[in-house]
Amino acid sequence: MSTYTALSTVAGQDRAEAVADAMERLSPEPTGVGIFEIEDGSGLWEVGGYFTEAPDETGLALLAAAFDAAPFAVSKLPETDWVAKVRRELSPVVAGRFFVHGSHDADKVPDGATALLIEAAMAFGTGHHGTTLGCLNALEAIIGTGAAPRAVLDLGCGTAVLAMAAARVWPDAAVLASDIDAVAVEVAEANLAANGLTGAVTCIEAAGLDNPALAAAAPFDLVFANILKGPLIALAPDIAAATAAGGTVILSGILNEQADEVLAVYETDGCALAAREEIGDWTTLTLTRNAG
Repeated sequence: MSTYTALSTVAGQDRAEAVADAMERLSPEPTGVGIFEIEDGSGLWEVGGYFTEAPDETGLALLAAAFDAAPFAVSKLPETDWVAKVRRELSPVVAGRFFVHGSHDADKVPDGATALLIEAAMAFGTGHHGTTLGCLNALEAIIGTGAAPRAVLDLGCGTAVLAMAAARVWPDAAVLASDIDAVAVEVAEANLAANGLTGAVTCIEAAGLDNPALAAAAPFDLVFANILKGPLIALAPDIAAATAAGGTVILSGILNEQADEVLAVYETDGCALAAREEIGDWTTLTLTRNAG
């Protein structure tokens, strides 16, 4: 079956969301639509749609004109079994005690390793990306200090691999995983079930920390926020306020050249740098919430 993508760029998040909403009403309908900020300082956002039928290029052109967006670039994708391809190319990831793998590598789990099963079809958050690997490395360092957090939050959890890692190590902790995307929450719950961790992590659909369950569970002794520079900066006051004095915040999704800017914002909000790691183009920051 042939599949297609249609991509455009537009200025500002509000306009990008409006384009995405209008895209979903096209015929034939896209099977998925997404937006993300282009992290180059231009203020542009990319809007993309995925189609299982050739999209209406006239309709796309009208949509772009209506919202002053760039003309859509439509591409036909090759007929590839992407899951099989990813399975061939993604090897297990080792970060300290953690061994992140797909079901096709279940027989490779070393004795004594903390295994986390994430299927290759769920590529974001498998551990191969420098941001997730950086967070796992930071978690391993925290475990080495003998920390025993009471409450842990994986904010913007994606596959919930970080929440699951924390739940494996600290089974008595209250671990929450939240995401703004309802599909991500469903994926997180499916991963918990696949790892025998149903009930060990509470999954919540929430925008940032604006949720009664998150407010009730705060303050957190450990917060993961593996998202992007923009939301990390916007959420800095809320994340700092939700972190217990002396608690730890692990931030990632940050390009190396963005790290100093993000760090400066969190220092203003009462956090101090404890550790910093660069993996490829990405930086992970480990911060300590100051007392008082």
